[in-house]
Amino acid sequence: MKKSSFDAGLSTPSLLPDSESGAGKPEIGPTGRPMPYLPEPPPLTEHGPALVLAMCNQKGGVGKTTTTINLGAALAELGRKVLLVDFDPQGSLSVGLGFNPHELDLSIYNLLMQDDVDLEDVVCKTNVNSMDLLPSNIDLSAAEVQLVGEVAREQTLARVLTPAMSDYDVIIIDCQPSLGLLTINALTAAHGVIVPLACEYFALRGVALLKDTIDKVSTRLNPRLRIVGVLGTMYDGRTLHGREVLQTLVDGWTDTVFHTVIRRTVKFSDSTVAGEPILSYASSSPGAQAYRQLAREVWARCHAE
Repeated sequence: MKKSSFDAGLSTPSLLPDSESGAGKPEIGPTGRPMPYLPEPPPLTEHGPALVLAMCNQKGGVGKTTTTINLGAALAELGRKVLLVDFDPQGSLSVGLGFNPHELDLSIYNLLMQDDVDLEDVVCKTNVNSMDLLPSNIDLSAAEVQLVGEVAREQTLARVLTPAMSDYDVIIIDCQPSLGLLTINALTAAHGVIVPLACEYFALRGVALLKDTIDKVSTRLNPRLRIVGVLGTMYDGRTLHGREVLQTLVDGWTDTVFHTVIRRTVKFSDSTVAGEPILSYASSSPGAQAYRQLAREVWARCHAE
């Protein structure tokens, strides 16, 4: 079985700027840095073992669910088999893919708390080829209380996802907007963390606490855990405020910030109402192209030699 590059720790990929790839002078991206060369990854001859990514930020409304849906769809377009895990009792990820959380017979809650429920009993096919979903609903809120008395409570999610590791190439966990036990479970199960951050002043507050939590989980529970990148979302380059916040983000997190930036557009809201990713709803839109670029950047970072 082939190993993920996370087995040796996340490294920075050797990405060629456009000038070195024969495309002339490199373009300066919205982060103020030269845009790297991001080729499509080669086709896979087999699936697994899965790379597990946690989409995490304790602040709500920063684009976690939107990024989970569209990054997953973009990776599926690249020939990767993807499993999305809705780990938020609000069930926004499930809704965003056209499922009604109130009509679910089984959810991630049953998989966590009932020994007689298997992964294949809960997994749902989505309308996106090669992308499946572990749905969630309000029942999951009870798991946080019930898990408190369990042995190895922080490893519960990692344990139930084990059967999926050999069947998928990427597993993306959409975390709830808190740093409670469910989020700790997601960080313990993950190889890497993606931190979506809206390009607004209030979104910058609390990021230090998130990093401290990630560092503690890495030290005490999951030594392989790394921050893959910080993603600027809801960016409006027409406003001075948006540009200043993005620059502050780059100044503080340097190369951890993705070169890809997700700009604000109403198409994201429209695609959510339609219950599908923006990649199928508005395939040629700037938002869809941005997530395709992000997929290539994430894959390059996670599989750098």
